Amino acid sequence: MSGAMSGAMSGAMVQVSAGVDGYLAVPAAGSGPGVIVIQEWWGMVPHIRDVVERFAAAGFVALAVDHYRGVATTEPDEAQKLMLGLRIAEVSADLALAADYLAARPDVTGESVSVTGFCMGGGLTLLAPTVCDRIDRAAAFYPAMPWPDYAPDWSRYAGKSAIVHAAESDDSWAGPAIAEYSAAIAAHGGSIEVFEYPGSEHAFFNDDRPEVYHADHARLAWERTLDFFRR
Repeated sequence: MSGAMSGAMSGAMVQVSAGVDGYLAVPAAGSGPGVIVIQEWWGMVPHIRDVVERFAAAGFVALAVDHYRGVATTEPDEAQKLMLGLRIAEVSADLALAADYLAARPDVTGESVSVTGFCMGGGLTLLAPTVCDRIDRAAAFYPAMPWPDYAPDWSRYAGKSAIVHAAESDDSWAGPAIAEYSAAIAAHGGSIEVFEYPGSEHAFFNDDRPEVYHADHARLAWERTLDFFRR
């Protein structure tokens, strides 16, 4: 999965709004539906930029917002501090700005925007449809929701859809929250489907981490995500 596939223009940093930057990639065709990619706790690292370019290669105009404002790390302790230092209200504003930025671009087709993210970004992916009406599809990879102020208004999922790619290693700590949030989304008129990947480790999609990466699971999750966004 590593490396941008053919069919995408090279990505580049853009200004989403004053003080908010992002990494954008556009398909070679010149236009496509918009998708927001939300980072893991490491920040705007090469893997996230690569995922943005993969989406562009698949025909999407893809954007990842730099929620850490230029900071990135490879150290778990620092990554945890950065993640826990996020404020949900600020991230919500970032996501709404990203959706508006994409919707305003002439190369973005359609009026709605999809969103996907990983670990920390998976938890924020489930939040995203509740903060902006433009965001109507969410594909969360092994979501983590560690913030005390994480309290999405699930009623805003009415008419929207989500899928979750769940890692088996996360069942004990993330499974109950995923079940609770899935029930809340369905109860408020949204649709939700959780995919299980037997024997999978957290971050199984991240091919920059060979100790947890699982090629077959990653390929299947990617295919399911593209299919979901293209419906």
